[in-house]
Formats: sequence, structure tokens, C-alpha cells
Amino acid sequence: MKILYSCLSKSWGGMEMVTVATIKQLLERDINVELICTAESRIHIEANNIGTILYPVKAPGYIHPLATMKTASIIKNGKYDIVHTHASKDLWLLVPALKLSRSKIPLILTKHVGSFIYKTDRMHNYLYKRLNYAIAISSVIKKNLMETTNLGEEKIILHPNGVDVNKFDPSKVSGAKVREEFNVKDDELLIGMVARFSPGKGHEEFIEAAGELNKAYNNLKFIIIGEASRGEDEYEKNIKSLAEKYGLHNLIFAGFRVDMPEVLAAMDIFVFPSHSEAFGVALVEAMAMEKPSACTNSDGILDICVDNETGLLFEKQNPKDLAEKISRLIDEPELRMKFGKAARKRVLEKFDSEKLMDELVRFYKEIIRRR
Repeated sequence: MKILYSCLSKSWGGMEMVTVATIKQLLERDINVELICTAESRIHIEANNIGTILYPVKAPGYIHPLATMKTASIIKNGKYDIVHTHASKDLWLLVPALKLSRSKIPLILTKHVGSFIYKTDRMHNYLYKRLNYAIAISSVIKKNLMETTNLGEEKIILHPNGVDVNKFDPSKVSGAKVREEFNVKDDELLIGMVARFSPGKGHEEFIEAAGELNKAYNNLKFIIIGEASRGEDEYEKNIKSLAEKYGLHNLIFAGFRVDMPEVLAAMDIFVFPSHSEAFGVALVEAMAMEKPSACTNSDGILDICVDNETGLLFEKQNPKDLAEKISRLIDEPELRMKFGKAARKRVLEKFDSEKLMDELVRFYKEIIRRR
């Protein structure tokens, strides 16, 4: 089996991380995967570190003849069984390249982010008609695909992202070093969120809720893990200014971390306040580490968190409701433990990356068999 992946994004978030992680897992199964990516992008650097063959291209905008000819040559010479893109914008490159190379190779799109644009015009119909299948990472994305494109339901496969449950295993990981690093005492509760600094991730609600909670408790510390997205350094500055406005001297801005299992192990309560997340890998990782959570009651989060079973759902963009839900978790340690155990159980059943990879490989084999 030989597969050509593509992800021409210049950013580094969930979609890009999942693309690299999926390629790594496929390579570990001796499946030949090569990647088209944007030259000098973060995904270019990260994918290079896992040893896959790369084809860096420069393809600004939507129509790029030189990049199309280069991609057509890659497809023609590569003898791939499947072309699989993780970014819908890449269809503007891949579909013309497949046409130019006269290739009938199956084309798959994994849809990570919902669209507010109706893609039913002639050009989009041309692009999406070439798709053999679209993979939706959550129910809300499947619904979005059906509403905004002319893809039939039979072409849309629901297949969530997963996490490495052996890496994110509370029986194997300690948060002691991280708590010591940030001077979190044994009698203090550490409440955290993980998200890049980008509007809609819920930093404002987290900070406002922290301000409210500080009025009622004196044994809390808060931590935000993440860095600014490309071109959004100003937003990060605004969030830090907001923390100063609320006098949050017990809030830690930890930046980007590579030791996420240890960081999550150090937390007592996990908060996922994103406004409209398609999925939420950070939430699944926290649940795998047996962390009780307070999560927004919207979109792809509803595929992950089960209210009053693995965590508590709060009203979107409502910091007061978030503070109330966190307060309940603070006050009820037995509930935190109960939710944490149920959270990991759900991840093992639904979001184990090895099981999901087995499903993906079977899906690939079936597509190839039908050719």
C-alpha cells in the first residue's frame, strides 16, 4: 500500500498535528506514506522528523499552475494507491493535478474544520465530485458537510481523531515535576486549559471564571498551556492583559509544552471552553489521563464529553456558568475521581488511536480492493 497525503496548511494546530501523527502510525505499520506540504511550514519540519518522503511546494491562493504541474508529476510517477488530503483547500491543487495526470486514483478528504461557505457552485461541485469519500472527525462536521456540499451521506464516513492511550496513561505518568516546577503545593488544586492563542478558544471565559473562583477559594492555581497561532501574537498579549486586569497572580502562562502527559497529570481539573470546536484532541488527552472536565456544551465536544458522566457541560461563552461547574468539581473530590475514571473508560472505548488506525487501514484496503 502506498498513499500520498497532503496538508498545505502553514499553521500548527489540531489538523496539522493529527496529519503528522497519522502518517507516523502508518509508517510504523510499514505502510508507505508520502506527503505534499507547504515549503518551510511547521508541518514540513515536523513531518521531516518522522522520516516520511516530503514534497514541499509553494502554492499560494487557490489556482497555481506550476504547483499543479509539479503535483501531477508526483502523482504520475508515485504509483500511489490512494491520495488522502487533510485540508479541503488542497482540493484546488489535487483535483486538477489528478486530471492533468489522467489518474483515477481514489481521493479522500478528512474534514477537520467546519465551513460557513456553501460549496455548491459549479467549481466546488467539480472538486467535490472527484472525491471518493470524505471523512468527518465528528457528528457536527458530518452535518456541516451534508449542509454545505453536494456530497451524499453514503460518501461521508464518521471517523474521530484518537490519542495514544499508552502515552497518555495515568498509571505510567507523574505530574509531580510539573507541580514542583510551577510551585503548586499539595493542598492546592491546579485547574488548566490547553489551547493555542486564537479567538474562539475560550481564554476570556477561563480567565473570567478564574477571577470569580478566586473570590471563593484561596487554594487554587490556574494554568494555560499553548502559544500564539501564526500572526496572532497580539491576541496573546490581550489575553495576558486581561489576566492582569482580573488580578490573577495565581495564573501560569506555561507556553508550548512537549511533556503534555506530565502536564495533564499535574492538573486536578481540566477546562475546555472552546466556542465551536470540531473535535478537541486536548480534551480527549485530558480524559485519557483521568481528568474530570468542564466543557462547552457545543459542536464536536458533544461527541466526547458525556455530561454528568465524564465531566460537566457549561453554556457556551458563559463564564459564570463555567465558574459554577468548576466550583462543583472543586467541592466534590469524589465526583472528580468518578468522572476521571469514566473519562478514561470512554477514551479506551471510543478514541484509542490504535483501534482507530486499524479501522482506517481496513477502510484503505477496502477502497483499494474495489478499484
